[in-house]
Amino acid sequence: MSYEARIAELGLTLPEAPAAAGTYSPVVVVGSMAYVSGQGPVDTDGRWMTGRVGEDLTEEEGIAAARVVGLTMLATIKAQLGSLDKVKRVVKVLGMVNCTSDFKAHPKVINGFSDLMVEVFGDNGRAARSAVGMGSLPGNIPVEVEAILELE
Repeated sequence: MSYEARIAELGLTLPEAPAAAGTYSPVVVVGSMAYVSGQGPVDTDGRWMTGRVGEDLTEEEGIAAARVVGLTMLATIKAQLGSLDKVKRVVKVLGMVNCTSDFKAHPKVINGFSDLMVEVFGDNGRAARSAVGMGSLPGNIPVEVEAILELE
């Protein structure tokens, strides 16, 4: 089954891929590796999610935001590569959580992203990963994730 068929089977809807917000490329391919720039959570209505985990958002809302980041990243990959079926595996993920200084569940929040990657790509979605807290993120988004992918 193709990854795009898997997304349909899961009943997921991808948002429109956001345009680059600066002087960078959303995805850069070098050989068989794709480097995906940091992605934030864009709802299917095109609205950016905002808020700080531990202050404006609960841990559960942070997890949900990280899942939305995953959907945004899938949309970006599809838009930039033409098809998600070009992805062989997710290799490395860096997840950043906009949170209060006393928040300690960064890995749990980023599981919202990682769990989605495993749902879509199976074991090939399970990546090496870092999950860290940040004092702020652009536009006050709650979660930002960047990734390195291996391509077919």
